[in-house]
Amino acid sequence: MTASRPVGLEALFTPAFAQPAGSPIRELFPYLGRPGMISFAGGYPSPSLFDVAGLQQAAAQALGDAAAALQYGPTEGQPLLREALLELCTQRGLAARPAELLVTTGSQQAFDLLVRVLVQPGDTVLVEAPAYPAALQALRLAGARIAELPMDGDGLRTDTLAERLAQWATEGRRPKLLYTVPSFSNPRGSLLPLERRRQLVALAQAYGFLVIEDDPYGELRFSDEVLPTLHRLGHDAFGADHPVVYLSSLSKTVAPALRVGWMLAPEALVRRCAIAKQTVDLCTSPLAQLVAAHYLRSGRYPATVAAARTEYRARALAMADALSARLGDRLQWQRPAGGMFLWLQATAAVDAQRLFAAAVAQGVLFVPGAAFFQSPPADLALRLSFAAPDLAQIQEGVARLARAFELAASAEPLPGPTAVTAPAA
Repeated sequence: MTASRPVGLEALFTPAFAQPAGSPIRELFPYLGRPGMISFAGGYPSPSLFDVAGLQQAAAQALGDAAAALQYGPTEGQPLLREALLELCTQRGLAARPAELLVTTGSQQAFDLLVRVLVQPGDTVLVEAPAYPAALQALRLAGARIAELPMDGDGLRTDTLAERLAQWATEGRRPKLLYTVPSFSNPRGSLLPLERRRQLVALAQAYGFLVIEDDPYGELRFSDEVLPTLHRLGHDAFGADHPVVYLSSLSKTVAPALRVGWMLAPEALVRRCAIAKQTVDLCTSPLAQLVAAHYLRSGRYPATVAAARTEYRARALAMADALSARLGDRLQWQRPAGGMFLWLQATAAVDAQRLFAAAVAQGVLFVPGAAFFQSPPADLALRLSFAAPDLAQIQEGVARLARAFELAASAEPLPGPTAVTAPAA
């Protein structure tokens, strides 16, 4: 018998995980623990807006039926929550049957399930640029060909999309999916106008691809104007065979820890995603689902969302005003009409690594814009979130960011740690 040799672990990894890139935002976590750090990085809701009393009451009600709350549950979701989510969808103007709804562990899982069910290596998937990094991460791991579409202050450029689709049609090519956050996008914070929404749905129908509409921020608007979702426009124009899959979540409006999201999709697609979900977690936590269900049924949800709109609007205005006062000559941006983010673009050349290191040294975090692109952008951009920090932290954080810009533009050596680097895109 010959002596056995240890298996080389590196040789066992699948190609997608041989050299995988982690979430660029998650890579910022080590910096969060530094004393006094002010973070504009994570898209976290404000803890001050959590309805703790309402959630405690909902948790007590959920545990009142311990057998349902603590046992395994159906993969498609707890009936009580599915009923509550269908009612919430109705309030948003969305038409859906129970068989078209799947409860997921956050809307990110919903997107991942769709990618697993629909995308093969080499399939073309369209994304707006800049795009949500976790969506890019899922598509890379699936081996998709990611095609970026430009955005402006109003969101996805549907005119560019139309030109590209027409060109591909002459070549016998077509995309399989398009992923978009049309309402207060992450990271740009843009709101896609009604005409572009209609054009996007019409293009998807005409060229035969699915639109994945991710809507975690749609209720966090700063005005009373409500634009119809792509899903609603698709249903109104084309009936049940429309091309839009809708994703949403309670993470930004109730609490991220619930990890409750959902998708609305054709029954055949929901069934296949449910089978894919069975291999991942069997079911989203029944306890969390029932807490969410009782909370939605309590009648407290509208007031919670209204409070978030008011507070986030105040924080967004405070951040925009502070930036205007301190960095108006270095950055340009658009004041958001809702959501949680500001997208900033530098008006002059700045070294991205040096700026990030200077910001960490000054005690303020942002997400470098490169994290939101498949192909590295030519110009410096930053994403700031105004949701989690309070007004005093916003003022101080912007002041620190202004000092970081001054330091990055100077020839001075950076104070503090010398090995600080921006997270890889």
